[in-house]
Amino acid sequence: MFGPIKKIARALRVPSAQEREMAYLNGSHDRFDLEYRQRQVDQGIFRQR
Repeated sequence: MFGPIKKIARALRVPSAQEREMAYLNGSHDRFDLEYRQRQVDQGIFRQR
């Protein structure tokens, strides 16, 4: 009974900052791109100010 409601709730959920960071890092194309993205994450581009 609650299965469809849970699926809808999961689909509408906003990803957390950590999930956005991981998705951004996983999208890197090579080692240099990964290092660049890690520096950006360390600077806090996904964090609330």
